[in-house]
Amino acid sequence: MSKEKETILDEYAFLVSETDKKGIITFANDDFCKIAEYKLDDLIGKPHNIVRHESMPKKAFEDLWGTIKKNEIWTGYVKNATKSGGYYWVFATIYPFESCDGSQGYLSCRRNASKEEIQQVELLYKKWKEEE
Repeated sequence: MSKEKETILDEYAFLVSETDKKGIITFANDDFCKIAEYKLDDLIGKPHNIVRHESMPKKAFEDLWGTIKKNEIWTGYVKNATKSGGYYWVFATIYPFESCDGSQGYLSCRRNASKEEIQQVELLYKKWKEEE
């Protein structure tokens, strides 16, 4: 069995995406497309969980959705999957927002996560995953 390839974001990478209220992607910037290994056209109209890694615990996303649906800002660490089957870690901040056309949605801004941050959150996520 081959080991998954990890993509490590550089310190300048800033991944941005927007979704509608149901989590359908309406925008993705170049950094997001590059790191996730998708073309923009492959992402628009798809659920954001297209990049969800199977090792992410459900509890993390329950917390995320519970927070943003209350119109609050969520921050946390997320392990995402690349199109080729690899993965990358990010520190994400997700904001409820209203677009200039009046539509409601969510804006997600992500930066690199340090090795120390990832090591700490991996222990927690492993525990949560075992509880599922």
